[in-house]
Amino acid sequence: MELIVQLAYIAASVMFIIGLKMLGRAGSARNGNLLSALAMLVAIVATLVQGGLDFTWIVAGLIVGSGVGLVAAQRVQMTQMPEMVALFNGSGGLASMLVGWAEYHNAGEVPTFTAVAIFFTILVGAVAFTGSVVAYGKLAERIPGRPIQFSGQQWANALLALAIVATGLLFIATPETSYPIFVVLMLLSLLLGVLAVIPIGGADMPIVVSLLNSYSGVAASAAGFIIGNNVLIVAGSLVGASGLILTQIMCKSMNRSLANVLFSGFGAATGGASREVEGEVQPISAEDAYFILEAARSVLFVPGYGMAVAQAQHAVRELADLLEANGAEVRYAIHPVAGRMPGHMNVLLAEANVPYEQLVEPEDVNPTMATVDVAVVIGANDVVNPAAREDPGSPLYGMPIINVDEAKTVFVLKRSMKPGFSGVENELFYKPNTRMLFGDAKASLSTLVSEFKEAEAA
Repeated sequence: MELIVQLAYIAASVMFIIGLKMLGRAGSARNGNLLSALAMLVAIVATLVQGGLDFTWIVAGLIVGSGVGLVAAQRVQMTQMPEMVALFNGSGGLASMLVGWAEYHNAGEVPTFTAVAIFFTILVGAVAFTGSVVAYGKLAERIPGRPIQFSGQQWANALLALAIVATGLLFIATPETSYPIFVVLMLLSLLLGVLAVIPIGGADMPIVVSLLNSYSGVAASAAGFIIGNNVLIVAGSLVGASGLILTQIMCKSMNRSLANVLFSGFGAATGGASREVEGEVQPISAEDAYFILEAARSVLFVPGYGMAVAQAQHAVRELADLLEANGAEVRYAIHPVAGRMPGHMNVLLAEANVPYEQLVEPEDVNPTMATVDVAVVIGANDVVNPAAREDPGSPLYGMPIINVDEAKTVFVLKRSMKPGFSGVENELFYKPNTRMLFGDAKASLSTLVSEFKEAEAA
């Protein structure tokens, strides 16, 4: 039986690696996700069998867990996926923390290596748990999405971190007789997770979600060292490393360091442009916008969180098909931090079966922006704000954006003039080549689709 379990662990580890590789491309991402889920099933069943659990209980657990997952998959809307991902990260952190807690009680005599592993598991797992709960609250608007800051906050966090290190060292020195210290360590770690995330605003939440995902993987890997489970070490390391790499990529996309994200309170700015915005807002109706699109030969869609809220991805795809049939070249520019979680826009467009070949990165499309006849911005805000390029006093300054203001005509689909997550007023709305198409994005796009179809039928 032991040989079979170890072979199952090896098979699961290989499937994890292949699945992660497949997640790197839109065309294979769905199968990569299924393969990784199968690997997790194999690893869990092998672990339970190794632990001597009866098959009846294993099957019962599979039925209950699958039922919960099925209900969640059917009820959770695509706009709620960032919140769900945050809860998943928190669940992983909590599970690892509980493993560390339980093994501390079961171990009896605790070797130094195990004590160190327990310390890291409790610390990282607790931070991932409470940090993810706060992230969920901000994303779901259960708590204010703006940064929550107070005087001396960074000093308080630094002192808290020092207290955690001190209690950790005391615990590692004499783990068998240090249960009160262990409890204090756990409570301080839970508090650190809260204080680390509350000063971070909504604009940085995709980076925070990615970082907390990495933390949950590191905690799982540390828990694997405690219980001597190789597949948990491998899987946790993969999640931790990939999450950290993704976090670094997203920070680079915003031209910021991770320390700047964690400690600067980026979203604290409200209307934070340092110069007065000039120009007038020029509204346009969907019927008038049709005539400009009908004559366009190059159209660029720029989706943002507003598209997710309106569930407008299918209407976008339908309009794009009509534009192509009319002779226009259609592309989709996706900023790495658009939406509220990593890959948010890619998931939505994939759901609408948008061809992967039509997706372009900002650095690829920006040099050709002057040749674009119409750029259609759907609910995106900070990632198209020219202040990031032109206003050194803006909190957004230095962040690479999609330069839609350099297109011949820009349509901005929005419900109102409300700023984005950063709170910085968007200069794009006042540019002479910008037209504001106010209203629900899905309704506006559907009207444009109807105009094209009526013209075809006439």
